[in-house]
Amino acid sequence: MRRPRPVTAVLAAVLASVLAAVLPPSPAAAGDGPPLPARMARTGGGTQLITAEAPGARSTTGTVSWWDRRGGRWVRVGSTAARFGANGLVEGGRRRQGTSTTPTGLYRLPYAFGIDAAPPGTDVRYRRVTRDSWWCQDNRSRAYNRWVEGLPRDCRASEAEHLVTYGRRYAHALVIGFNYARPVRGRGAGIFLHVAGRGPTAGCVAVPARAMRRILAWADPARRPHIAIGTVSGPTALTRY
Repeated sequence: MRRPRPVTAVLAAVLASVLAAVLPPSPAAAGDGPPLPARMARTGGGTQLITAEAPGARSTTGTVSWWDRRGGRWVRVGSTAARFGANGLVEGGRRRQGTSTTPTGLYRLPYAFGIDAAPPGTDVRYRRVTRDSWWCQDNRSRAYNRWVEGLPRDCRASEAEHLVTYGRRYAHALVIGFNYARPVRGRGAGIFLHVAGRGPTAGCVAVPARAMRRILAWADPARRPHIAIGTVSGPTALTRY
C-alpha cells in the first residue's frame, strides 16, 4: 500500500499548478519562435543586420542587436542597451530636421568614422576625424548631409557639426544612410550610430563604447550590413521594414 504524501508536498504541488495557470510564460518561453530579422518584411538583402528596437514611439531607450545569417537562419551575435532621440522615434519619411527624433526604417551603412583610430579588425571604410572635419546640416548648402573637410562658404558653422568637438561620442561611429543618397532638404542630416553619452540623442542611435567597437570589428562590407530602426509594435514596428 502506497504511503500518503506529506501535507507540505501536496500543498507545494497545488501551489505550483495554480501559479502555472495564472503567471505569464518565462522570458525564455516567450522568446521562442523566429528571430526578429526572420519576422521583418525586408533586411536589405545582405547577411548581416543591425536592429535598433525601442519599446514605443515615445521611448528614448531600447536595444541594439547585431545578427549574422548562417545556414539560412538569422543568429544574434551580440546585443546591448541603446539610446534614441530625446523626442522618441518617428517614421523616417515624415521626420523633420531639428525635432530630436530618431528616424525609423531600413538603411544602408555607407561608412564609419571616428576621432580615434579604427578598432582592430575593422573592414568597413573608415574616415579619421581631423580638426577640419564637419558634417554640414545647412539646408541651403550644396554639401547638405555630407562630411566636408573645411567648412564650405555656403554651409554656416551654426548649421553644421564640428565633429572633433563631440569627444567620446564620436570616438567611433557608423553613418546611417537616412536621407543620404538623395537628400531631401529639411528632413534631417547627420544621423549616426555612435557612442552613447549621458542621455538621449538629438536623433541618432547610441550604444556603449565597447559595443560600438565590437560592431565595427564585426561589420563586413562584403556581407552588405544594414540597420533597421523601429519599435516593438505599431505603425513604426521593426517587422514592417
